[in-house]
Amino acid sequence: MLDRDGFRPNVGIILLNQRNQVFWGKRIRTHSWQFPQGGIDRGESPEQAMFRELHEEVGLHPEHVRIVARTRDWLRYEVPDRFIRRDARGHYKGQKQIWYLLQLTGHDWDLNLRATDHPEFDAWRWHDYWVPLDVVVEFKRGVYEMALTELARYLPRQDFRNRFLRSNVRAREFERHPPGPGHEPTFELPPGASFDPNPNANLANDPASTNDPSHFPR
Repeated sequence: MLDRDGFRPNVGIILLNQRNQVFWGKRIRTHSWQFPQGGIDRGESPEQAMFRELHEEVGLHPEHVRIVARTRDWLRYEVPDRFIRRDARGHYKGQKQIWYLLQLTGHDWDLNLRATDHPEFDAWRWHDYWVPLDVVVEFKRGVYEMALTELARYLPRQDFRNRFLRSNVRAREFERHPPGPGHEPTFELPPGASFDPNPNANLANDPASTNDPSHFPR
């Protein structure tokens, strides 16, 4: 579905945790990292498409998130000819996107990269809000910068004072009642997640992140 100018309607998703970090997903079988996004089907509103893509790509349902804000207008990027299928050249130009800023109200373990038979990501991590744009495919960087900049004003304020008080309470409680042997805190990854200690490694040398037309456009 294209508009009269050759742009396909699309939604992008910036998902926040309680520390205002963003979900950063690694495209399956590549070293390319990005936000969840996807096309708007005929008859769908942008919000309906956003919730569908949210479930298809990261396994979340509407009850797991809160909509914080969305971009006021469409943000557009053009796709270079080398990434466009030969039969689409001449009438397909690129994407126009509405971006949503969501806050996770559920838990990390609610995320599921295998919610469908066609996963988009094979790993994920929480990243600082201002993600490194040099790891985003070049023709999308301008839209990422515009979306992050416009939505940054809506970032939820963090109550550092209350967090400090709660931290002191936990620290005093720990001092009074230290955990015994075998009760040390443990950590585990949620379903569908894997740990990548350096997601940017070898990105510049990975042809799948820049030259594989099967991954673009989306």
